[in-house]
Amino acid sequence: MKRTALNDLLVDIRACTVCERDLEHGVRPVVQAGPRARIVIIGQAPGRRVHESGIPWDDPSGRTLRRWLNLTDEQFYDPDLVALVPMGFCYPGAASSGDKPPRPECAPLWHERLLAELPEDRLDIVIGMYAQKRYIANRRKTLTETVADWATHLPAQVVLPHPSPRNQHWLTKNPWFETETLPAVRKHIARHLAT
Repeated sequence: MKRTALNDLLVDIRACTVCERDLEHGVRPVVQAGPRARIVIIGQAPGRRVHESGIPWDDPSGRTLRRWLNLTDEQFYDPDLVALVPMGFCYPGAASSGDKPPRPECAPLWHERLLAELPEDRLDIVIGMYAQKRYIANRRKTLTETVADWATHLPAQVVLPHPSPRNQHWLTKNPWFETETLPAVRKHIARHLAT
């Protein structure tokens, strides 16, 4: 592999142990990026399955996300097409309902440097509350309002809820997301992949 600033940065991220004492399952930073990735998915943090496999979005949420975005596994896992940048790079552990929040150290420590190595004319897909709080400047009061207002963030960003099976109730309550939002989002993704 040719040595580049991005490759060196990814090596550093994958070797990070800053939060080690706070992670009951140990550190295993999970990230994917390539210098030509024009789709950047900024999610929450790896779940237990991803922590075990080391493969980003290697779980039911990932399958749903790939369906939402109309991306094949080959496209999704091609670092020169798609960068996968979670708010926390390591599995934070389980909470009473779902997982704990992403560790707060990761994004301030790594994101700015990592995103600076990616193309400027990319599409950032911002998934879930934690990513929205950091990256969506004109967030609405609720996640639903912010997602419903997704088109105002174009051409640089798209806002999505988390594709977790736990959000099935939200999807049922908001059918416009699958019938109106996702077809439009897929068109923007296809445009970015085509250039």
